[in-house]
Amino acid sequence: MKSFQQLKGLVFPLDRANVDTDAIIPKQFLKSIKRSGFGPYLFDEWRYLDHGEPGMDCRGRPLNPEFLLNQPRYRAAQILLARHNFGCGSSREHAPWAIEGFGFQVILAPSFADIFFNNCYKNGLLPIVVGEDLIERLFRESLASDAYFLDVNLEQQTVTLPSGEAFGFDITPHRKHCLLNGLDEIGLTLLQADGIRAFEARHRRNQPWLFA
Repeated sequence: MKSFQQLKGLVFPLDRANVDTDAIIPKQFLKSIKRSGFGPYLFDEWRYLDHGEPGMDCRGRPLNPEFLLNQPRYRAAQILLARHNFGCGSSREHAPWAIEGFGFQVILAPSFADIFFNNCYKNGLLPIVVGEDLIERLFRESLASDAYFLDVNLEQQTVTLPSGEAFGFDITPHRKHCLLNGLDEIGLTLLQADGIRAFEARHRRNQPWLFA
């Protein structure tokens, strides 16, 4: 997992509440468990006018001109701005895979579905809960701008607006440590590799009949 420390990223405002995981990555793409290659299918039913299937080359697919993410000004967006209850629905981990695969690294919303919120941290995404008044301001300012950037600093736990104003956000020490160091659950386990090998060696010495 890539580490996250600081990002000055372009904001894409997704002005919809209760965006569920089937909208983030439709069910037909769950056939693959590779954890990569899902970025082109993010918001598939909203971004494209045809029906998407795994393995399709999205470069020639007809785009929906009404969906804001298809506008050229958002092609390099790295910060996703969302409404209440983002990531609701099923527990599919493909949803954060698709978001990260597109290029987003941070999601700001007033609230998240619990399972999706936890899955974000497991896949190197930083979900930030933002107050209602502030989220309204961010939507208003980003929609009015051709290129609206936010500076997210995980070490300081701050988000700085183009005006220079900054606000703080909460994150548990454990999650912060994992993101800063690029540690998922497997990475955390591997930190204990020496202890695991020592235990296995003792186990083999003390109970050799189990390995005969």
